[in-house]
Amino acid sequence: MPRIYDLHCHSDQSDGILSPEALVSRAKRQDVDVLALTDHDTTIGLQRAREQAEIEGLEFIHGIEFSCLWQGRGIHLVALNIDPDHPALVELVAEQSAVRQERAQTIADKLAALDMPDALQGARKYAGDGVIGRPHFAAFMVEKGYCKNVRQAFKKYLGSGKVGDIKQAWPQLEAVAACVRESGAVPVLAHPSKYNMTRTKLCAMVDAFKASGGLALEVVSGMQQQSVTQDLAKIANEYNLFASCGSDFHAPDQQWQELGKFSPMPDNVEAVWAYWE
Repeated sequence: MPRIYDLHCHSDQSDGILSPEALVSRAKRQDVDVLALTDHDTTIGLQRAREQAEIEGLEFIHGIEFSCLWQGRGIHLVALNIDPDHPALVELVAEQSAVRQERAQTIADKLAALDMPDALQGARKYAGDGVIGRPHFAAFMVEKGYCKNVRQAFKKYLGSGKVGDIKQAWPQLEAVAACVRESGAVPVLAHPSKYNMTRTKLCAMVDAFKASGGLALEVVSGMQQQSVTQDLAKIANEYNLFASCGSDFHAPDQQWQELGKFSPMPDNVEAVWAYWE
C-alpha cells in the first residue's frame, strides 16, 4: 500500500482543538504514515508533536502555515520541511506574532464597539499558550451568549468581509514565499480552490507565487470534488510545481477534514515529498 502523507493540519497551538500530542496520536490511529503540523504563524507545537511522533513510530515533518496577502486577498502559504531555527524563518515568525497580537487587539476593539467587551481576555482564555485567532473570539462570543454557535459568530462578525475580518497587516505572498525558500523550506500555496477566484485570477496568483520561489500547490485539501482536484493538478503541471496534499484538520467532528482521509492524489503529478526524500 502507498504511504499516507498528511501535510496540513492544526493543533491547539493555533486554531485546532487537539494538543500536538493528541493530534499525532490521532493521525497514527488514522493510518497516517507521514504527518506535518502546520499551525498558523507559529512553530511552538512542533517539538511536542515531534517527540510524540517518535513514540508513535510516525514520520514527522516540521511545518507552519503563514497568513499573507495577494492583491488585497487573504492567502495562506504552508511551509514544509522547515528548520524552525533558521534566522530568516525565526524573524518571519516573530513578525507574524506581532501582527497577530495587533490584529487580536483590533478585533477586540471592534467587538467592544458592538457592546461585546473584554473579548481579548476571553479569546486568550481559549487560545491558552497558542496564538490567538478568530475561532477563539468565536468561542468567547458563544460563551457569553452573543452568538448561538461558532458558525453564527463567523457569519455575523468574524467571517470574510465582516467587522472582525482584519487582514490588512499581513505581509505579501511574494515576500513570504521568498523568505520560506531562503530558509531552505518548501513553500506550498495552500487550498487554492477556497479563495473564490476565477481560474484566470488563480493562475495569475500561482504565477506570482512561483516567480517568488514557490515550489508546490496543494492539489488536495480535505474531501473535495474530483473535478477540483483534476483542475488543480493541471495547474500544478502547467507551472511545473510539485503537488501537496493534506486534511487541513482542525477538530475531530469535522469529517470532511479528517486526518489522512482526504481525496486521493492524482497519478499525473509529482508529489512534493519527492523534493526532500
